[in-house]
Parts: sequence; C-alpha cells; structure tokens
Amino acid sequence: MDRKRFLAAPTFSEYLKTVEKNRELWHALSRRAVADEATRERARAIPGSWHVVALTEDWCGDAINTLPVFDRLAELTPDIELRVLLRDENLDLMDAHLTNGTSRSIPVLIAYDADFEERGWWGPRPAPIQAWVMTEGMKLDVKDRYRGEVRRYYARDKGRTALDEFLTVLEAAALG
Repeated sequence: MDRKRFLAAPTFSEYLKTVEKNRELWHALSRRAVADEATRERARAIPGSWHVVALTEDWCGDAINTLPVFDRLAELTPDIELRVLLRDENLDLMDAHLTNGTSRSIPVLIAYDADFEERGWWGPRPAPIQAWVMTEGMKLDVKDRYRGEVRRYYARDKGRTALDEFLTVLEAAALG
C-alpha cells in the first residue's frame, strides 16, 4: 500500500453511493451505526496515525453489519482514516489476508501506519460468530446460517465486538 493507492480508494460514504446489492440495508445500518464514547476514547488513546483499508463487496452480509460501525469510529477519531477497496479488484491485498490461509472471506480491515507500512489486520467477522460459523454453522445451508444465528448476533452486538477486536489490533500495532 502506498499513499497514492490509499487516497485513490473511496471513503466509506463514497463507497455507499455505489452499492447496488442490499442498498437499503447498507444505508439503514450506516444511519444507525454507533461508536460509544468509551470506544472513541480508547481509539483516541492509541498513538500514531492510522490508514485503514476495508476490503469488501456489496453483497457481503458481514460487511454490511460491521463496516458502518468502523466508519463511524473513523469519522469520530482524527487519527484513523478509512478507505474502501473491492475485494475482487484487489486480489493482491485479499490473497495476502486469507481467512485460515485459504478463504477470501470479507470484510478484511488492514491497518497501515503513517508511512503506509502494514501493521495488522482484522476479519472477516467477530471471533464469537466466526467460531459458531466454523462449527455449528457449517452444518446448516448457507442461507439458513445467515438468516438465523448470524443475523441475530449482529442485531444484538451492534458492532461492539468488531470494534473491540479491531482496536486490539491497533493497540498491538502501536506497541511495536
């Protein structure tokens, strides 16, 4: 990643203007996204300046439920800038951040420092629901998996776990 590639990527609000699949859901969740004060304070306490790239596609339910809260945090945290790239148009980045070393699962958030050196990444979903998907969820048809437990998880969690896990990545990166 370099400055030119990062700055050429759309912001989240620019990306939202282009979504076609699940357009209403993307916009509804974006309007309701919240990063609470404790989370914002935690983010502001992380030293350094952070450039974050989200790899996504508009059909991804996990992205619909997490990227709006990441964007809200970035909007409210001066040292975090979020940009969005499409997975299928950026396979060099995607293939360097495979889930379990094999899957192009999204979203993936890649954290770069002020010099655009990669310092860590998060994805494709919060650990508790990822564990369920990889065990019990695999026993279900993919549509049933996402209609049921995954959707309920996101409705209850409202992005809090995803933010917590990503901030843990940034905190570790800031330490060294």
